[in-house]
Amino acid sequence: MSENIKHECGFAYIRLLKPLSYYKDKYGTVFYGLKKLHFLMEKQKNRGQDGAGISILKLNVPYGESFLKRIRFSGNHAIGKIFQQIEKEWVLHHKDAQIKDTHSVDFSDEWMDNSDFAGEVLLGHLRYATQGLNNVKYCHPFIIPDVHPSKNIALAGNFNLVNTEELLRFLGMTSQNSMGKSDLNAMIRVVHHFLLEELEKDASSPNIKEVLRKACEKFDGGYACVGQVGNGDSFVFRDKNGIRPAYFYAHEDFIVAASERIAITTCFDIKDDITELAPGHALIVKANGTFSVERIASPAENITPCSFERIYFSRGNDADIYKERIQLGKNIVPAVLKQIDYNTEDVVFSFIPNTGETAFYGMIKGLEENLNQQIHQQILENKAHLNSESIEALLNKRICTEKIIHKDIKARTFITDDLSRDELVNLVYDTTHGVVDNTEKTIVLMDDSIVRGTTLKNSIIRILNRLNVKKIIIVSSAPQIRYPDCYGIDMSRLGDFIAFRAAISLLNEKNKEFILEETYQKCTVARERNTLHEQNFVKEIYTHFTDEEISHKISEMLRPQELSAELIILFQTTQGLHQACPQHKGDWYFTGNYPTSGGNRVANTAFINYYEGKSNRGY
Repeated sequence: MSENIKHECGFAYIRLLKPLSYYKDKYGTVFYGLKKLHFLMEKQKNRGQDGAGISILKLNVPYGESFLKRIRFSGNHAIGKIFQQIEKEWVLHHKDAQIKDTHSVDFSDEWMDNSDFAGEVLLGHLRYATQGLNNVKYCHPFIIPDVHPSKNIALAGNFNLVNTEELLRFLGMTSQNSMGKSDLNAMIRVVHHFLLEELEKDASSPNIKEVLRKACEKFDGGYACVGQVGNGDSFVFRDKNGIRPAYFYAHEDFIVAASERIAITTCFDIKDDITELAPGHALIVKANGTFSVERIASPAENITPCSFERIYFSRGNDADIYKERIQLGKNIVPAVLKQIDYNTEDVVFSFIPNTGETAFYGMIKGLEENLNQQIHQQILENKAHLNSESIEALLNKRICTEKIIHKDIKARTFITDDLSRDELVNLVYDTTHGVVDNTEKTIVLMDDSIVRGTTLKNSIIRILNRLNVKKIIIVSSAPQIRYPDCYGIDMSRLGDFIAFRAAISLLNEKNKEFILEETYQKCTVARERNTLHEQNFVKEIYTHFTDEEISHKISEMLRPQELSAELIILFQTTQGLHQACPQHKGDWYFTGNYPTSGGNRVANTAFINYYEGKSNRGY
C-alpha cells in the first residue's frame, strides 16, 4: 500500500505442557518457550510496531510468591527490548554466559524456581497505536491483580469494540481519561466480572467457557483475544463473525496460537494440522494442561472474516493468502485490457512496493494468458501464410515488466516544519531512471489498495511524470474504500477516504448537495432516538453514481497539476474480491454492509463528524 493504515494488532500464545527441565533435556534449552514466543512475535511484527508486551504465568507457585510477570515497551524495537530485559536477569545469575549460549549451560533449579520469566503459560502482543498514542500504559496485555491467584487475569488481543461506553455502564464505571475508556480496559473488566461470578461457584477452578460465553454476549466488535488466569487456566477466543483471525496447533509438548497461521508454520516448522479457531469459539487450556475447543457464541449466519487481512495485513507467504492475492491481480486484467485497447505493446507493467507485488504477479499471469490466447488465435487465422519470420515474431511477443518504483527506508528530518516533513515523505519513493524512454509508452502500476490517495498524488504520480509517458494507469487490487472500519483497522474518518471525497465532489457538480443535508438530518434524528445502529445512512451518498463515475472523479482529484500524461485509476470490483477470497467475505469498508449493528452507528457518527467539521473518530 502506498499509504500506511494502522491495524490492531497481533498476538502470540504458548502453553508448555511439560516441566521446564523437560525442554532443557529435549530441545537443549530451558528458554524453549521464551525463544518461540520471541520468534512468533518477530514473525508478526508487521501487525504492530508501536509497542509490544508479554506476560508470563508460572504454575504451581507457593502461596505468596510471584506467579504473573508482565513486561511492556512502547515505540520501535519494543520486542527486542522485552527480551533484552529477560536476558539481563538471566545474565545476573550466569555472569559468564549469554542467552545464545543456553545449549551448553547447566541451568540451576534455583534460577528456574525464582525467575519470574521461567513460566509455562506465555502471552505476547504487538500493538499499533490508535488510542493513547505510544504511551506504554496502553500496550497489551492489561492485568487485573488480586491477592487471590484465581482472581488475577491478563488479557491481550487484536480487536476493536464499538460499545465500550455501554460496557462501562454495565459495570457501573465512569472514567474521565482515555485509559479508562479504552476498549481493552472495558473488555478485561467485563471478563473479570464474570470470572468473579464463576469463582463464587468454584473458588479454585472457574468455568472459563461460561465466563467467556457471558462476556461475549456483551461485546460488539471484532476480536481475537488471549488471556491468562492466575490459577493456571488460559484461553483464546474469537468473535462470532470471525472478523479477526486466530489459529492454533496442539503438540504433545505445547499448544501454540497466533494471529497468523504462517507464523506458527515458520516458527515451529509445522506444515499441517494448524487449525483456524472457528468464529464464536474458544480454545480453553486448563491448569492441568488439558484443552478443548468450546462454542461460546452462536456463529453468525453469514461469517465475515476481514478481507483486508488477505489483501494487505497478513504476511503474503501464507500459501492461501498468496493464491488469493494472485487471483486478485488476475481478476482486474479485463479492466486493464479495456483501458489499453487490448494491446500490450508499448505498455510497461510494474507495482508499488512492497505489498502490491503479489497481486502484480497475478495481473501479469492473467495478461500472459490473454497474450497466449491472442497468439494462438493469430496462428489459427493465418496459418496458411505463416513463415519462419512471422512465427518467430509471434513467439517473441512478451508482457513488458520493469521495477519502476523503489521504496526507500523512512528517514527523519531535522527540520520540524510541515513542508519539510512532507518533502521527506515524498522522497520515500523513487523511480528507476532509463527503463522507460518512449513518450508513447503507457505505464500500468499495481497498488494493493488506495485509501487517501495523498502519496499517489504528491509522490508517486509526480515521480512517474518524470518519465514523460503517454498514459499512467494506477490499478488497485482492492475495491474503493468508502466506509470507516471499527473492528481493528484504524480507518475511522470519512473525510480521509478519496472515494468519499469523490462522491461529495460529484454531488456538488450535479447540484445535489441537498443529499448531504438529508443524510445529516437522518443521522441526527436517529442519534436523538438512539437508533443510529439500525441503518447505515451513508450508503445514500453513493447510490447516485456508478463505480466508474467515482473512479473517474478520483483520477481527476489525484491528478497533479503539472502532469502531462493521461491518468486513469482502476479499482477491483467487490465481485472480483469475493471470487478471489471466497472464505473472507468481510467487505464493510467497501460496501457499508457491517456485520454488527455497532458498525452502522460508527458509519453514521463518522458522517455527523464530517458534516460538522469535527476530526473525532467515529467510535
